[in-house]
Amino acid sequence: MSRVQLALRVGDLPGSIEFYTKLFGTGPAKLRPGYANFAITEPAVKLVLLEGEPDQDTVLDHLGVEVASTEEVDAATERLTGEGLDTLTEDDTTCCYAVQDKVWAHGPGKEPWEVYTVKSDASHH
Repeated sequence: MSRVQLALRVGDLPGSIEFYTKLFGTGPAKLRPGYANFAITEPAVKLVLLEGEPDQDTVLDHLGVEVASTEEVDAATERLTGEGLDTLTEDDTTCCYAVQDKVWAHGPGKEPWEVYTVKSDASHH
C-alpha cells in the first residue's frame, strides 16, 4: 500500500486538527506536542500538521509518498537516480515521531518530496 503525504505548517494546530477532523470525518492517528497526522483511507492520503508560528498562514512544508517497506524506498531511489534526479537518502532517521528510511528529491519549484517508510514509532520529533 502506498499513499500521498501532504505536510502543512500551521499557525493554529488545535483549530487545524478540528477542521481536518471535520473535513475527513476522522481524528488524528498520531497526536504529539506540535504535531498531528491523519492516516486517511479515502482518499488515500496522510495529512501531517506541523505547528508553526502563532497565527501564521498555513504553508506547504513538504510532500511525500508513504510506502510499505525499505525495499520500496530503495527501488524509488534507484528509479529516481536513474531518471537523473538528485536524491538524498536517509536511513534510520527520526522524523515526525517515527523512525524512517527515506529518499528526497526536489521538484522544479524546489518543492521537497520524500518517498519513505515508517519503521517504528519514536518518542521525539
